[in-house]
Amino acid sequence: MSTTRPYPPGDLGPEPGPHGPGGMGAPVAGAPSDSLAPVPVGQIRRLRLTGVAGAVVRARDFAREALHDWGWLPAEAADRRAAAEDVLLVVSELVTNACLHAEGPEELRLRCDSKKLRLEVTDLGAGSPAPRTPHRAGRPGGHGMFIVQRLCLDWGVVRNPDGAGKTVWAELAAPA
Repeated sequence: MSTTRPYPPGDLGPEPGPHGPGGMGAPVAGAPSDSLAPVPVGQIRRLRLTGVAGAVVRARDFAREALHDWGWLPAEAADRRAAAEDVLLVVSELVTNACLHAEGPEELRLRCDSKKLRLEVTDLGAGSPAPRTPHRAGRPGGHGMFIVQRLCLDWGVVRNPDGAGKTVWAELAAPA
């Protein structure tokens, strides 16, 4: 399901926590590999992708590093490993979509709290991503947004109010 949020890209709205709404904190290092490290409320990572060659690979590497810092990786438990792999797949799909259909990605943002991870990819494209209907599993191509829809709690598009472009966002549940 694609939805629009009542607040701008990068803002998940008020969140309770020791740092208050939108508070910042440092990543937690050295967390045990089989437990999810406590992530500071409002932790945000940004990667500029404008004009970058190999944007999909760079975005995945950037996301993998953030997952390590936030204690999602390395993951010994199967559910935690699957959650991290889902994040990396959704990053790949969103950045690939921006490369193929929207003049390339501008920026990748990751925001994590104890319950979910939000991914945002900004681009200058005018189109709106949507799962191909009907979805035909046996055909090559056209599976990106179908995958995003299946793996994510929610996703949507926010148009840039200052002109061309948009932010495509997706939210995934943190492992239990």
